Amino acid sequence: MSSQSRNKFLATLDGHVEATPPVWLMRQAGRYLPEYRELRAKAPSFLDFCYDPKLASEATVQPIERFGFDAAILFSDILVVPDALGQNVRFETGEGPRLTPIANAADLKALRESADQSKMARVYEAVEIVRSRLPAEVALIGFCGAPWTVATYMVAGQGTSDQAPTRRFAYEQPEVFQALIDRLVTVSIEHLVQQLKAGAQAVQIFDSWAGVLPIAEFERWCLAPVLAIAKGVRAQIPHAKIIAFPRGSGVNLPRFEANQDIHALGLDTSIDPAWAAAHIDRQLVVQGNLDPLALLAGGRGLDEAIDRILTAFADRAHIFNLGHGILPPTPIAHVEHLLRRIRGG
Repeated sequence: MSSQSRNKFLATLDGHVEATPPVWLMRQAGRYLPEYRELRAKAPSFLDFCYDPKLASEATVQPIERFGFDAAILFSDILVVPDALGQNVRFETGEGPRLTPIANAADLKALRESADQSKMARVYEAVEIVRSRLPAEVALIGFCGAPWTVATYMVAGQGTSDQAPTRRFAYEQPEVFQALIDRLVTVSIEHLVQQLKAGAQAVQIFDSWAGVLPIAEFERWCLAPVLAIAKGVRAQIPHAKIIAFPRGSGVNLPRFEANQDIHALGLDTSIDPAWAAAHIDRQLVVQGNLDPLALLAGGRGLDEAIDRILTAFADRAHIFNLGHGILPPTPIAHVEHLLRRIRGG
């Protein structure tokens, strides 16, 4: 591989310590970019946007063309999975997703056993288009939502602050909830496998609501399903590179170490980089974890936060990222400054 085409992101996932870490940002394709807002206006709804291969692929590539990130992440949404299972999913402007809630076993039985491939095929077509457009040195990341996080929307019908509706459902109807989780594990494996076959070079499992669970429930509803997905994907694609992002897991993060199917752990904003460097096994790549508000604010606080992360992970494999998604009001100039600070430009 020539120096011009060397892929730093994939090399880092293989455990190589780069002098300058590879960089990408969660939600790097989004409303903070004027070109994204112009593109989004071409689709009648957010789901239409996600299912349009040309629009989704263009949104994926936009931040690469503007900033030169080391990886692109497919523009899609975790809720394409329940939509493809037959649950009514819609996005209300200014309010977020709305779904017809699952309240009992009958509601679960009414869903499909597997995803509607006539819908999902459009997602995989977008992956193919993106991979054909990206230079060899830029990696392409596919993704899915973790079963617990996806289930919180499927049960509550919307996002909630503490996921109490789904936590209660899991306590009161554990057999039904386990069946839902099992179905999401199976469908998520297939979803990630198909993205990898279409051209994704790594995949990330987003568990945005892992942090609301007590330890026993964390192990059952977060840890076990994510590890099952990783195992299932690698059973079909042994070389698959998998990143887990169990947001809010805190001191439970090291519980992922025993599974060799996970290559990297995404760290949320609450994690002290120095703690992570000391307590997370060096065989695991770490990813993160700049506060999106620091990027929004800019200035000295941003520089100090960047430097803390770079210092903490200087001697181990590290992918620079945010601790959660980039915020829509974030100035483009702050993202440009971030990249200069990391890359020494």
